[in-house]
Amino acid sequence: MEEPKKITSVVLKNPLDMHLHLRDGITMRAVLPFSARSFVGALIMPNLIPPIDSLESARAYEERILACVKQSACENFTPLCALYMTDSLTTQMLEECAKAGYKFLKLYPKDATTNSQNGVSSVLDSHMCALFEAAQALEMIVCIHGESGGFVLDREHEFGSVLVELATKFPRLKFIIEHMSDHRTIPLLENYENLYATLTLHHITLDLDALAGGALCHHHFCKPVIKTPKDKEALLDLALNAHPKVSFGSDSAPHGLESKRNGAAGIFSAPCLLPQLTELFEYHNKLGNLQAFVSDNAMRIYDFASWSPLAQEWEHNPKYVYLEKTPCEIPQSVGAYQVINDEPQISEEIIPLRAGERLKWTQK
Repeated sequence: MEEPKKITSVVLKNPLDMHLHLRDGITMRAVLPFSARSFVGALIMPNLIPPIDSLESARAYEERILACVKQSACENFTPLCALYMTDSLTTQMLEECAKAGYKFLKLYPKDATTNSQNGVSSVLDSHMCALFEAAQALEMIVCIHGESGGFVLDREHEFGSVLVELATKFPRLKFIIEHMSDHRTIPLLENYENLYATLTLHHITLDLDALAGGALCHHHFCKPVIKTPKDKEALLDLALNAHPKVSFGSDSAPHGLESKRNGAAGIFSAPCLLPQLTELFEYHNKLGNLQAFVSDNAMRIYDFASWSPLAQEWEHNPKYVYLEKTPCEIPQSVGAYQVINDEPQISEEIIPLRAGERLKWTQK
């Protein structure tokens, strides 16, 4: 018998990152090229200071991102800016955003994670329910950081009752469970037609031992926290099999080194993301499912073809990302620079996930 042919190259069509933090200013200029080179589009999180919580701020942020894309000489990358749901958001503001093509809403429970002090105080109060009703009528999509204020390993599980009530009360409104981290959440995807989820690289490859099993590793601290081996393996199984209810969202969240040392939550995974995913799927003999996980599922879940001209544009002018089985090394750090006295000087050092590690695959 002939040995199976070894795969030495992979081509991905229109990869999408459906959960990405780009920050702003010098940080955005430092981190954006990693994502813009690898993905045709990304859903950009709005938890800046001040938050992206109006049509005007969303348009302005999108313009800054596009200017940065142009400056970085990256081709064929579209930012999809989400609108931060706050207690002061109105149905009229939702209508204005939807009419202008802003489809995505992001819900943060107040103080649940980085820059969530402007988040929602009570997810199920009458004001929020009126917003969900309007969002349902406008066919918007609500992306949720789903955590309670309880014990850290139970926060996502405890928030499940809120998700059930939302899914039941607003059956035509799509809810995305962002960065799903708890195996106990998985049955909700099966039981409720309008619940979906994104999965990160770190939640499907790391568990608490990577954070605190030896010396404390602040670079592995994120919210929701990475959890048990059982959680990791269950989520990995969803990803490897490209479960139809999940898609890839990196939740790449850059922080400067000093901020990380002081307890900032977020993992910067953007450098070499696709080579890492390719290596992971190859190791588990699931390379055939990688295209669905990083693109096809998202195209279907978010139903781009029904509302966005991007679907046609991406089909007629697709972005192909080529990977080959040759080694590459993840950067030790990424510097964010500012110009002082006409000289570029490093302002903050950002440490990537698996910094300095050597991979078997590289993006051409």
